Amino acid sequence: MSDKEAEQEPQGAGLRNISPAALGGLGKTRCPMCMELFKVPRILPCLHTFCTACLEQLEPFSVLILRSPHSETTSEGAWLWDKQPQQLEPQLSILCPVCDTEVHLPPGGVKALTVDHLAINEVLLQNLQEDTPGVVCDLCSDREVDSRCLTCKVNLCQFCSQAHRRQKKTASHSVVPMKDLKGYSQIGRPILCSAHPAEELNLFCEQCDQPVCRDCVLGAHREHAYELISNVIHKHGNSMRELLHSTQPHVGTLERALAQIEGIGHALRSRMDALSADVREFCDGYITAIREHRDQLLKQLEDLRIQKENSLHLQKLQVEQLLADLRTGVEFTEHLLSNGSDVEILVTKGVVMSRLKKLQKTDYSIGPGVDDGICFSPQEKAGQYGGYEVFGAILTKGVDPAKCILQGEDLHKAWEKQKVTFTLLCRDILGEHMGRGGEHVRVSVIHRNKKDCVLKTMVQDNNNGTYAISFIPEESGPYTVCVCVRGQHVQGSPYTMTVRRKLRQHQGVFHCCSFCSSGGQKSARCACGGTMAGFC
Repeated sequence: MSDKEAEQEPQGAGLRNISPAALGGLGKTRCPMCMELFKVPRILPCLHTFCTACLEQLEPFSVLILRSPHSETTSEGAWLWDKQPQQLEPQLSILCPVCDTEVHLPPGGVKALTVDHLAINEVLLQNLQEDTPGVVCDLCSDREVDSRCLTCKVNLCQFCSQAHRRQKKTASHSVVPMKDLKGYSQIGRPILCSAHPAEELNLFCEQCDQPVCRDCVLGAHREHAYELISNVIHKHGNSMRELLHSTQPHVGTLERALAQIEGIGHALRSRMDALSADVREFCDGYITAIREHRDQLLKQLEDLRIQKENSLHLQKLQVEQLLADLRTGVEFTEHLLSNGSDVEILVTKGVVMSRLKKLQKTDYSIGPGVDDGICFSPQEKAGQYGGYEVFGAILTKGVDPAKCILQGEDLHKAWEKQKVTFTLLCRDILGEHMGRGGEHVRVSVIHRNKKDCVLKTMVQDNNNGTYAISFIPEESGPYTVCVCVRGQHVQGSPYTMTVRRKLRQHQGVFHCCSFCSSGGQKSARCACGGTMAGFC
């Protein structure tokens, strides 16, 4: 991440990637944002505590919420609020850096959030136990703490401690050195009223449901019912305990759900690892089989190359020798006939004619003894290698169009507007069935009297050396049918096929009527073009 991107990243955004266990390692005395000991810690509604200064660094955003037309809504006024128009008002909010919960700020902002006094006491205890400097006097806020008044529950520097002992009002208070408090597990300190900083919160306003001081009940809470905190803590503590007891089972339920999720996740990872191993083993085996098959195919090709080149080389030597013998005989005879005397010609006639006759009787082929009719068929099954089915075969059999034949009852007779179907059977140079497809077959059907009447043909490769050919003649008459394989006509192609006119349906006149009216002649024909049954 660049420095510029780091500057643009919101404060606390990185905390959302920290696990709860990692945050728990900070203890209860350090802020999750600055990682330092709490300084004026405040509690968010999601119950996460942060330093006041750290919360003020978060960028607030505005949301619109529905509010009652009155700032205070009682249960009796709820029905009235439902009948009144609802109002949308902007509300400043922040996102908790730990749980990413949207938190609405009170009208006073961050400083109006509840102070976490328990965290303050825990920071004080940690400082006492670790002899950490920096704890200042609660009275003068300038000097380092030297002692503590257990009666007033305040930390005192050396100067304030001496003054505390000299004053008549506090002379009887128990002031002890800070070092003597290291064994304490809890140190209480007075919680002062935010509205009256000189007064301690020791009363509880029942109507406002909040602790207040003595000056509060004389002012803003003058007509409210209130009690000493020591008198109401039992009631409110019990209500919190009841709510806690009803909430705790959800913790266990979610912990079990989380354990099940983690168990399934572990099982899933184990399963995926096992399947990955199976896939790798299978693919590695398949790759090995394919490589072995590849090597076998390449070796087969090399063997074929050597075999064919040797055959061609031998044929070449034989042809060269025969050509040399023929040239010798021809040149010798031409020289004899051109330059020899009559006696010389007659004397050598016997040996010359014997040699020429022998050369003429020598058998030879004008074409190569081998061809390049080798192809690779990727779809051809090639057996198994290491238990894996592999495909791809070298095919040495080449199709010979002159040996290919056409089969089917519709070869030479057909009816107009009726489908014609016949089969092309491909064979190699030895006349053996090819047994595979993939050949380029071209079929054309053209009316002999109407050159613009060209039929659309269909060729279906059966992948076994046979091809189904079909078309539908639209008109009657003679057609020229051409079937070519690799650009060459097959056996019997081209040929003529006669398409007959389809019999017309009778309209009250039948074959027998035509036969009877002709005097019983065998050549009689019905108007539909048909003949009498039994006389065809």
